[in-house]
Amino acid sequence: MFSSQIDDIASRLSESLPTGLGDLKEEMEKNFHEILQTALGKLDVVTREEFEVQKGVLAKTRAKLEALEQQVAEIEKKLT
Repeated sequence: MFSSQIDDIASRLSESLPTGLGDLKEEMEKNFHEILQTALGKLDVVTREEFEVQKGVLAKTRAKLEALEQQVAEIEKKLT
């Protein structure tokens, strides 16, 4: 998923711990990583690639809709 970002955040969190907790930093980093992985895994998100694909599909659909609206308007104009 977002493994490198999660690793980075977990590392930053463990680095922010007081220096007296040096022995616990590695364990805390693992815990932070697991917590972040679990929390983000529960979110209903899509990848950037999936988002871009859907954005393209939406743009094409919008263009088709506008073309159809124009055709309907022209037909209505001819009928009146």
